[in-house]
Amino acid sequence: MEEMRIVYMGTPEFAVAPLRRLVEGGYTVVGVVTTPDRPAGRGHRVQQSAVKQYALSVGLPILQPERLRDEAFLSQLHDWRADVQVVVAFRMLPEVVWAMPRLGTFNLHASLLPQYRGAAPINHALINGETTTGVTTFFLNHEIDTGAIISQVSTPILDSDDAGTLHDRLMKLGAQAVVDTVDRIAAGTAAPTPQTVAPGTTLHAAPKLFPDTCRIDWNQSATAIRHFVRGLSPYPAARAELDLSGTPQTVKIFEVDTLPADGINDAPGTVDSDGRTYIHVATADGIVAIRSLQLPGRRRMSTDELLRGLRTN
Repeated sequence: MEEMRIVYMGTPEFAVAPLRRLVEGGYTVVGVVTTPDRPAGRGHRVQQSAVKQYALSVGLPILQPERLRDEAFLSQLHDWRADVQVVVAFRMLPEVVWAMPRLGTFNLHASLLPQYRGAAPINHALINGETTTGVTTFFLNHEIDTGAIISQVSTPILDSDDAGTLHDRLMKLGAQAVVDTVDRIAAGTAAPTPQTVAPGTTLHAAPKLFPDTCRIDWNQSATAIRHFVRGLSPYPAARAELDLSGTPQTVKIFEVDTLPADGINDAPGTVDSDGRTYIHVATADGIVAIRSLQLPGRRRMSTDELLRGLRTN
């Protein structure tokens, strides 16, 4: 098996685990490409990406281009003489970048492609009530998330999963998949296969999430709302306007259970609470019991803890 020069491209925490596996496994990572430092949070403090923080900790060279077609960046990238580039949760690459290495560029995606192409596959798989998901490595080509598949690993989605727990499990699976894919490419045994869609299969997209797309629609079924909340918890979090203390406020909701309507015919969105232990909201076919939520400017709390706080204010 030949030793390969690897350039790694990634940004968030999800991309750190595969990079760490490569570094700790003794692979030759010659450089890292990540996003520029950005102001973030209420104080607008400049923050480094999770991948940059890890790369600095192990002394890896780093490039942070504003534009991926910038000539200076392309020259520096070329000087690293990568045999293969690994991309995990980064940006869409122009051909001049992904076609540079002699053995190609592959991406790790947190779904079983061709399902859930897009920026938020973990969230959308949960929102749609899927019971299985996984990770895919594939070679990049001209169209986003459509390249030939190198490997796939599946995992069940547990009823107790939310986007946070599923993220962490797929991050571990993805790290192993990246290492296995690098090994197969180095050994010349990678046998990429084109993505295919089985007859009668409906493909689901996974577009980027925005605040407006995180609002709960109480006209949906209780089960659909529970999936929606799970798919957005803990981040970016489902939102809804609730009146819990005489003034309607937009709250973040992290955990709910479903209850039967039991003859209650309240309009969807109607809130019922004893002011002490529960907050129930009517849906199209039942009740959603909110178990964990966050008021503006406050921390996340259990429902009974939040209600106790409202009584004492």
